[in-house]
Amino acid sequence: MAQRNPGTKLELGWISKVYVNRPEVVRHAEQIKKWRTVKGNWQAAWLLKAVTCIDLTTLSGDDTPSSIHRLCFKAKHPIREDLLKALDMHDKGITVGAVCVYPARVTDAVNALKAAGCNIPVASVAAGFPSGQTPLEIKLAEIKLAVQYGAREIDIVISRTLVLTGQWEGLYEEIRQCREACGEAHMKTILSTGELGSLANVYKASMIAMMAGSDFIKTSTGKEVENATFPVGVVMMRAIKEFYWQTGYKVGFKPAGGIRTAKEAITWLMLVKEELGVEWLTPELFRLGASSLLEDIERQIFYHVTGSYPLQHDLAMA
Repeated sequence: MAQRNPGTKLELGWISKVYVNRPEVVRHAEQIKKWRTVKGNWQAAWLLKAVTCIDLTTLSGDDTPSSIHRLCFKAKHPIREDLLKALDMHDKGITVGAVCVYPARVTDAVNALKAAGCNIPVASVAAGFPSGQTPLEIKLAEIKLAVQYGAREIDIVISRTLVLTGQWEGLYEEIRQCREACGEAHMKTILSTGELGSLANVYKASMIAMMAGSDFIKTSTGKEVENATFPVGVVMMRAIKEFYWQTGYKVGFKPAGGIRTAKEAITWLMLVKEELGVEWLTPELFRLGASSLLEDIERQIFYHVTGSYPLQHDLAMA
């Protein structure tokens, strides 16, 4: 990971006069959707970069040790070996960025990855995921348990009530205590942007989360009606840029929820490059939260290598 953001004292002056020009942000987002995607070898290169930034996720009620083991195998081998050899990328150690699971499945994931002989970090959702409607004491206990089980990254979720009622001091203190509970584990703060009411609130919540010491800010839990959207992404990245200008600390960005196609993944990568710069295009500062995205990326790489799309059994581990 990059140098950690230690956080700052609460600076309400940074958010007191925030105004977001929603029509302009939406117009910019519509232009983003029309960007022409890259083709050929350039497309394959962008897709492999996307793979290394994926938090391969399963957050299902029917997760079991065997399904987690399968997920971890895919995390280590995200693209078929013969396809990587055709691209001369088989010896580059391409894996996903992390495996993301519920706290109760962290031990399963840690053991599976250890048995596979790889150092992919395990991320755990915590702090009352996905609703955030949990007493703070329980949130902190859940975080500490996930870290104790072996999670090296913690995806916390904020209390949306604190944003909607303008309790910025309360939000800062809650996130600060969560960061403290994480210890050495890196903390991604889920804003649940689809439930914050306005783009101005998205910006304010982003700034407060970074002031409180978040290593990443993340759009969504994936359980909301509206998840990662380009207008929200633009606003959050502008906040990250402002925080960097103010403090010199780089905070990561993670769009999550509803990202299912290779084209969408490339568009997010290109948007990060445009808004934040090339230095953010690393797993240390950019992640894609996804469960089904990897399947489409592998399909597109299969097509690039062979000239035809795979049959169902060709990518059995997707």
